[in-house]
Amino acid sequence: MTQTIAPRVRTLVLLILAVAGALLAGAAPASAHAALTGSDPAQGAVVDTAPSQVSLTFSEPIAVGDDSVRVLDPKGERVDKGDPANPSGTTYSVRLVSGLPDGTYTVAYQVVSADSHPVAGAFTFSIGAPSETTVSVSAQGSDDGLVGWLYGFGRYVSYAGFVVLAGGAAFVLACWAPGARVRAVQRLVVSGWLALTAATLGLLMLRGSYTTSGKVGDVFDLELLGDVLQTKTGAALVSRLLLLAAAALFIAVLFGAYARTADAVEPDRDAEDDGGGDDGGPDKRDLTFGLALGGTVVAAGLAASWAMSEHASQGLQAGVAMPVDVVHLLAVAAWLGGLTALLVALYRAPVETPVGRDAVRRFSRLAFGSVVTLAVTGVYQSWRQLGSWSAFTDTRYGQLLLVKIALVAVMVAVAFLSRRWTQRLADARVSEAAEEAERTEATERAEEAERAEAAVRAEEAVRAKATERAEATERAEEAVRAKATERAEATERAEEAVRAEEAVRAKEAVRAEATERAEEEKQPAGTAPAEASGTSEVSGASMAVEPPKASGASDASDAEKAEAGQDSVRAAQLARQRAAAEAARQKRLRDADPNRFGLRRSVLAEAGVAVVLLAVTTVLTQTEPGRTEQDARAAAAASSSASATGQGSGAVSLTMPFDTGGKSGKGVVSIDLDPAQAGDNALHVYVEGPDGTPVDVPEVKIALTLAAQNIGPLPVAPDHVTTGHWSASRVQIPMAGDWKVEVTVRTSDIDQVTVSKNAQIG
Repeated sequence: MTQTIAPRVRTLVLLILAVAGALLAGAAPASAHAALTGSDPAQGAVVDTAPSQVSLTFSEPIAVGDDSVRVLDPKGERVDKGDPANPSGTTYSVRLVSGLPDGTYTVAYQVVSADSHPVAGAFTFSIGAPSETTVSVSAQGSDDGLVGWLYGFGRYVSYAGFVVLAGGAAFVLACWAPGARVRAVQRLVVSGWLALTAATLGLLMLRGSYTTSGKVGDVFDLELLGDVLQTKTGAALVSRLLLLAAAALFIAVLFGAYARTADAVEPDRDAEDDGGGDDGGPDKRDLTFGLALGGTVVAAGLAASWAMSEHASQGLQAGVAMPVDVVHLLAVAAWLGGLTALLVALYRAPVETPVGRDAVRRFSRLAFGSVVTLAVTGVYQSWRQLGSWSAFTDTRYGQLLLVKIALVAVMVAVAFLSRRWTQRLADARVSEAAEEAERTEATERAEEAERAEAAVRAEEAVRAKATERAEATERAEEAVRAKATERAEATERAEEAVRAEEAVRAKEAVRAEATERAEEEKQPAGTAPAEASGTSEVSGASMAVEPPKASGASDASDAEKAEAGQDSVRAAQLARQRAAAEAARQKRLRDADPNRFGLRRSVLAEAGVAVVLLAVTTVLTQTEPGRTEQDARAAAAASSSASATGQGSGAVSLTMPFDTGGKSGKGVVSIDLDPAQAGDNALHVYVEGPDGTPVDVPEVKIALTLAAQNIGPLPVAPDHVTTGHWSASRVQIPMAGDWKVEVTVRTSDIDQVTVSKNAQIG
């Protein structure tokens, strides 16, 4: 069955990855999270006189560089001078050269929002009357090309790596302790760490080019890298790398010391245990507590590296939003990462360490708590980023958020099915308990019968061997007795032969003696009798019979030892074969279980939806929040309305030359009043020398007079900001009208002059 499942699994995974890639590739470039809400001159405005500066107002603070704001004339030549300044709040301005001719001018800006995303755009305004221009107005930013795509992909990989790392470790600690020694789970968690580390290093290298030129060649620019390290985002990425070093130590302990203590834990405990009970003694509990505490701190720190540098760090209630975002990310990791670990365990866990129903139940409770946490924190984040119900459908952020909510709903529905499969698995286990007990008892009886039969066979073999040894001994004894009898008979025959020979010799001797006496009697006296010769002496040497060698018993003992050794080898081989057969049988039974198969499919479907959900979340973090987008639209509509009704561009700029008569007494003073309406206004004063460079003077005073209503002069004392720049906030203008603006410039202790111009307010 697993052979037919594997191709389907691979096909589904490839399809899921293709959908995620399409979402990432098809996502529009991040319009960033700071929006241009106003400008002076306004977009498309036609002003009578050349302004002394161009001001841009954004929805949140931004970071600007030397070339962040450029103003180009109809020929494409730059007419701005100096670095952009931040006179107040979220308004940024750049000075223009004096004496600009009539025509259409282009303002191009490329800055970085406070939540780390690049902001790029361009618009035009005209002096006197619109004209042709060679400048192409393009809002393309540095995040639109290859570097932008790589940066977005790196963000996705970093999110995925964090989810797998934190969620996989949480699954092992909270749900399935034996998983610490399962090689597939170990590889999963380590892969998450590697993915997050590689993605963080890549983002750090890409960051400089991503926020400036967008060129691939600038990725390895060390100067840009140094600039990145001085930013909030760079500091967050470096802190993430340091936390990953601590995470590496955590992984080593989790899959080292903790895995060794987990060997004594049963792979599937009773449901009433709930993961508690005797988990290996005090040392095991202390180690588990330490890992849980340390892992939570490291995971929270990693989540904070996102929270402190992105959406949550800016806007409404940032002090509340950042910890809420950390909790949100931890809940996502616990749910999606734990789901991934469960999927790997269901498909790759070895037979001797299966993931049981109780581990699935514990994860189900963990996932439920994570979903509740996600719902609470998600509602707060949605309110904070959208601000209105209409933003759900009128803004891209709201539309993506609806897609995300739909995907979460689908995952919860599939999780409900998984929960049902888990319950069915538990019920099946309860119903199979008696059958398993019967099978166990039958197996035990069969094993006992087999052991008894083996004992009988062994006893019979022992008796047969004893009989054989006795028969061999008896045969050996009979052979010895036969040989002894033969030797005795041979000895007796030899003795009889000796006695017979002696008798013959005796008779011969008697005859010889008789013959000799007869001859002596016949011979004359003095003749010596002939000596008897040729007498053969027969020696009755006895033959010694050697005792038989006792080799029969020794040979039998050696044969018994050899046979016993062969029996032990065969027994070990038989045991291994039985263990392998039993493991294969258990695996077939596990794979054939319809409840477990259904659980596998439902968890796989959850994981597939989770991959797409993570892709949507990544795109969502790169999209301009709905609240900001609606504010920008409202500001643009107000600016357009003001231009259409002839009420000006929302600000007044006045340029007046002065000459105090003393040394270095000549110059130009410029006044900017924003929004040039009744009520609070921001006033900026710029003093330049004859060559157009900013200069400081001892004193600058402002007075406002509305002669038609006998109001004024109203004094204004601006504060010195920088060289040649003074400003005053909350300047109160009581009503609309043709106001006279008087500027007193003092260039020495005795040299001063007052110049004035009228401006229409309101």
